[in-house]
This record gives sequence, structure tokens and C-alpha cells, in this order.
Amino acid sequence: MSAPTAGAQGTGVPAARGAAGTPGSPVGDLARLSLNTATTKRWSLAEAVDGAARAGLPAVGLWRDRVEEAGLERAARLVRDAGLRVSSLCRGGFLTAADADGRAAALEDNRRAVEEAATLGTRDLVMVLGGLPEGSRDLAGARARAADALAELVPTAREHGVRLLLEPLHPMYCADRAVLSTLDQALDAAGPHPAEDVAVVVDTFHVWWDPALEAAVARAGREGRLASYQVCDFLVPIAEDPLLSRGIMGDGVVDFGPVSRWVAQAGYTGDVEVEVFNAEVWATDGHEVLRRVVERYRELVLPHLG
Repeated sequence: MSAPTAGAQGTGVPAARGAAGTPGSPVGDLARLSLNTATTKRWSLAEAVDGAARAGLPAVGLWRDRVEEAGLERAARLVRDAGLRVSSLCRGGFLTAADADGRAAALEDNRRAVEEAATLGTRDLVMVLGGLPEGSRDLAGARARAADALAELVPTAREHGVRLLLEPLHPMYCADRAVLSTLDQALDAAGPHPAEDVAVVVDTFHVWWDPALEAAVARAGREGRLASYQVCDFLVPIAEDPLLSRGIMGDGVVDFGPVSRWVAQAGYTGDVEVEVFNAEVWATDGHEVLRRVVERYRELVLPHLG
């Protein structure tokens, strides 16, 4: 099953569906807000879909672990029956293995991820390209291997109507998770491929610090590669586990106004995903988390989206 098509910048937003899952029901100012299942980590997929629908959100961003738990076909049905859309599937990637077996395994897993995205009805598969193999210091080699593997995956993605979205991660993750640290690096990596096949993600947690961000976002718009906008805050002090240093908008140091304006000025009109990795948030009742997400989105992000 191929995913639906949209413009190269992710600007095609499907018809809104309401909290009760009725096609065409108004969702008002929440028409672009998407709950990423990482934010309500303790919820099953069914609970996350139900919670999002009850809160009036029209979309969910899915992590593959929740899809696997539910079963792929059931996951697609749960979202469809709730009247929601899937804003993205997370994640593919980790393409930097130096050995043949590791490379083959990574490619196979990514091909499965492409097929899952198509079945779920989303065009967009988020890609985190991976860090240095164990014991390696060869950053240039890791980036080159990731580029080669990406080129191998593009024909499969195109066949299934899926777009590969490169996500740059904060530099503190360069060694173990993502050899792409800036939006410009992600755009450079996407450059050899058509924009309808490979595009980029702007995630405020990862890129807020970059002095070249405004120009890079504008470049992504010009190149037709601005395909996803994810929002959450950057907390200080950084947690003992750096992965858990994300917060709900307004709890950290990110200024969402400028970044949201830059994204809007670059032509992006797609979904805005809230993706939070935070132990305290995960321990909070999911409905309360969603209430805070909606409140902060309306206050800090939506007024700047145009």
C-alpha cells in the first residue's frame, strides 16, 4: 500500500477530522497539531490514538515500537477508525555500520520501515542516520557510509511513495546517534536526491542553538525539502541521560517564536509534532500531558505560524 502524496514541502494537509473521529468535523486552531507517541510513552498505541482524538488533535506521529506492539495492520486501522492521520513514522536510519553484516541488517530494517510507513498511510519516514561504530573515530567515513546507504534506500522509498526525512540531532549526539548535527548538513546530505524522495526535519530541541538556523530554514524552503516541524523544549541542566532533556514547550530555553516564523516563512504548512522525551512527563497522566501540550502550543507556537 503506497502512502498518499503531498507537495515537496509537506504542505498538503489532509481534511481535518474532529475529536470524535468524524471526517470533516472542525478542529479549529488545533488543525495542524500532532501528538508524537514518544510524548506519552506509557500509553499504548490505542491509548495514544484515543487520547489525541479526545483532545481534538487531528494527527499522531508514530514510533515503530508502538506500531510493533499493536501489530502493523491493527495500528493502521486504529488510526484510520479514529479519523486521524499519521504525520510521520519514526524512525529509520542508523546507517553507519562499518561491517558488511551490520550494513545489510540496517538496510533490511530500513526497507521494513518504508513498508510500514506506506501501510500506515504516511508519506514521511524520519531518519536518524547513526553515529560512530564502536571503537571508531572516523567521522568522515561514517558520514560517507550513511550517504551510500541512503542512496540504496531511495529507490525502495520511491516505489512505496515514501519520503525519507533526515533529522539533524544536537551535536552532543554526534558520536552515538547522528553524524548530522545541523540543518545545513542534513540539506547537503539530501542534495543528491530529488526533494520528493529525501527531505529534512526541523526539531527545535536539536537545532535551536544554531546561529545559521534562519538561513538554513529558508534554504530548506527554497529547495522544497522542509517536510516536518517538531517542537519541544531544551531543558537545563541537562539530564543525567541526555536523551531525557526534552520538555514541553515553555519549560526550557527555546524561543519558539522566531523558529516558528522562519518555518512558516519558508512555506511550511504541514503538521506540527510535539515529541518529548522526559521521565517526569512520562510519569504524568497522559491526558494532563496533552492538556499542557495544547495550552503551550496555542500560547507559544501557533501565533507565529501565520
